[in-house]
Amino acid sequence: MPKVAKVLIDGATSDLQFDYLVPDDLNDRILAGCRVRIPLRNRPAIGTVMAIVEPGDADDTWRGKLKPIAGLVDQEPILTPPLFRMADWIADYYLASREAVLRSMIPQAARAGEGTEKIRKIVVLKTDPDSEAFDALGKRAKRQADLVTYLRERPGQQGFLADLTGSSLRFGRPTITALEKAGIVEVRDETVARDPFAGEEFLPSDSLTLNPEQESAFHRIIEAIGTAGEQAPSPILLRGVTGSGKTEIYLQAIQHVIDQGRGAIVLVPEISLTPQTADRFKQRFAAIQKQVAILHSHLSQGERHDEWRKVLRREARIVIGARSAIFAPVDNLGLIVVDEEHENSYKQETVPRYHGRDLAVVRGHLEKCAVILGSATPSLESWQNVDSGKYELVELNQRIDDRAMPLIRVIDMKLESRKNPGGPAILSSKLRMAMEERLADGEQVILFLNRRGFARSMLCPECGFVAECPHCDLALTFHREEDRLICHLCGHGRVAPKRCPECGTRAITMAGYGTEKVESVIRSVFDDARVARVDTDTMRRKGQLQETLKAFKQRKVDILIGTQMIAKGHHFPNVTLVGVLNADIGLHVPDFRASERTFQLLTQVAGRAGRGEIAGEVVVQTFTPHAPAIQFARHHDFIGFATQELEMREQFRFPPFLHLAVVTVRSVHKERAEFTLQTLHRRLKRKLPEGIQMTDPLPSPLVRSHDQWRFQVTMKSPSARRLGRHLKEIIDGLTFPEDVLVTVDMDAYNLS
Repeated sequence: MPKVAKVLIDGATSDLQFDYLVPDDLNDRILAGCRVRIPLRNRPAIGTVMAIVEPGDADDTWRGKLKPIAGLVDQEPILTPPLFRMADWIADYYLASREAVLRSMIPQAARAGEGTEKIRKIVVLKTDPDSEAFDALGKRAKRQADLVTYLRERPGQQGFLADLTGSSLRFGRPTITALEKAGIVEVRDETVARDPFAGEEFLPSDSLTLNPEQESAFHRIIEAIGTAGEQAPSPILLRGVTGSGKTEIYLQAIQHVIDQGRGAIVLVPEISLTPQTADRFKQRFAAIQKQVAILHSHLSQGERHDEWRKVLRREARIVIGARSAIFAPVDNLGLIVVDEEHENSYKQETVPRYHGRDLAVVRGHLEKCAVILGSATPSLESWQNVDSGKYELVELNQRIDDRAMPLIRVIDMKLESRKNPGGPAILSSKLRMAMEERLADGEQVILFLNRRGFARSMLCPECGFVAECPHCDLALTFHREEDRLICHLCGHGRVAPKRCPECGTRAITMAGYGTEKVESVIRSVFDDARVARVDTDTMRRKGQLQETLKAFKQRKVDILIGTQMIAKGHHFPNVTLVGVLNADIGLHVPDFRASERTFQLLTQVAGRAGRGEIAGEVVVQTFTPHAPAIQFARHHDFIGFATQELEMREQFRFPPFLHLAVVTVRSVHKERAEFTLQTLHRRLKRKLPEGIQMTDPLPSPLVRSHDQWRFQVTMKSPSARRLGRHLKEIIDGLTFPEDVLVTVDMDAYNLS
């Protein structure tokens, strides 16, 4: 009796799951997790098999009415049982459809199936002529003999057809056809792997000797790996000051896992860190270089497809990537590493709104494998989990080789403003003198400013006009290189006006500054220095970021100016001075995490200084020098900051002591969005369970974005499950207008 497959249909706005018969010829090959082709309303469709119903579990008459599955997209399941269980957990916890979850777990390039590999025709030496036949061939057809000689010299006796007939070799298709008819060569198709690191040579690197602190941490991690498989060990929070050698511990722990025949996943927060991390792993694991796969959104679709398939085919056992790499189908997983676990970029801002760090812990529990969360400035959520006993703490309090932590000087820019009546200077006198001294000694400098563009806004001092985005409630940023005003939210741009559009005066001015203006000032002040800028405006070409950072590491650049793309994870031994140009950005915003983010960012960027033989120095420019985040960062005091911040969070009932969900209603029609949220708020409040708090319906801090009006309600509860169940029950029971979108962000990080 044929089996029945429950298939979740691709691309549906909500979960559509239908039953299909499993054909006899696919009876033993279709399993849960397989991708299949199915008929849907007389058109072909693709779906994922969620479960197989055995013959005894259903009525025979019902089976006779089902349509059969048309075929397999992949020859084996592309989701493992633990990944299936994790998909269910994500859907329930983050209130997302299972189709949306599966769509995020399988890269778009891999969803189309096995037919999307890159195929190239190759010419293979099928029968190698003996000396007598070869001599005769040379007299009769010299180009054919030359081609045979060429193929003999190639590894594997083959060459790509396009290369052989290209402008450099010019063997010509008739030459190949003649040898093909003679049975000497064969032309056939071959799958070509699209390797993002093709052409790069990675020299092997040996493991470094661990210092006593590293040795102790490493052995504790090995103990956790040893207990994995039988039970899920507690996640380990590895708190190590910047430059303490956390990456070396990761490398040696992964080597231990690989020696056991198991796999590992390494998550990094920024795509800018992926090439650097990948380089170190490729060098360390040079002997098994092909077993290292890279997964992130800056790969081409073809490269991402091939890297993901390499993991699926069990050819790669080490996966490195951004947050979505947590879904990599690694077989026999032994270790998950989350580097810089405190980073906000691990939080997905589109459905499903998961947090990569939290999913690493969930997957570690499901796979019964060890999980390491590493950071110099752990998130307060993880630090509280240590305090409650959920996580185990391992610390590294010293830099490797006992190098000193950088000296941090805080400059009060209010005093600098009094020295400069024309407005606050970009460079304080102390930072400028420090740069001159370091550059004179042949050392390198990093200048950090977490704002790109030339000027923050364009305004008219006569009438008060401010150039704003017509689609968002946001001032447009001026970019001088393009001579345009650009919205950093939706991308809208227009030519910068020469006169005020309101009153016509030419007195229109630029307010504030970004990295583009900093670069202009630095080039004029330090005209002999080699300067590079790293932000999303300059790093547009594929591989450009990697090239710039490589040039800086090779000392071809003296001053590196950048946003948070350069603030963390990078190791530049010759950098002895870091300047933070405006430490107040992000500090004075309506977000309870503002102080935590500022402390973390300052600590991370300061950690780029003094990682070599020469002691480092950091100059922090700020208008609020006595802010706790700045003062605790100045003294490298994470524990002091965390203790004070957690006391405040507990007093005002904020995460990590409660779970927070933000319900947002969006529409191009302001009145509909506002009315919908008010209606939803009444329903939520009517059956509000005990222990759940809810704010009144309010406009979002950013009330308009991408032409959509936004209103929100914030809810808090000690139990995420209870909060989620209440939201799901109420929202599922309501029907919303077509042009109104309701979203729920559980454990929200972005409150705007």
